Amino acid sequence: MKVTITKKDVAKRTARIVNEKIYLTERIVDGVFTALREFMEEANPEIRIEIRDFGVFEVKTTKPKPKARNPKTGEIIYVPARRKTHFKAGKLLKEVLKQPLPDETDSEK
Repeated sequence: MKVTITKKDVAKRTARIVNEKIYLTERIVDGVFTALREFMEEANPEIRIEIRDFGVFEVKTTKPKPKARNPKTGEIIYVPARRKTHFKAGKLLKEVLKQPLPDETDSEK
């Protein structure tokens, strides 16, 4: 089952890490996410936001697809060029995520 982490959860964890009041870190975390979103919105047409030891956020453009097919109806449609987001994990994050998951049979013993 997936666990959902909210912006408030991020603010609480940040407050604990930096030993600060939650209401202060909520404003800072909100400001960071707002700044990232604004950078991505302003991308003309592409941008790369690199956060060392975490990863890279990119806004990339897609090519127009003049002969795309609607899989439901089979109808040929035109899909215009657009922008999309992409995240690539940084080296430290990748190394942590590469670790094998604990075997479920081990945890049942």
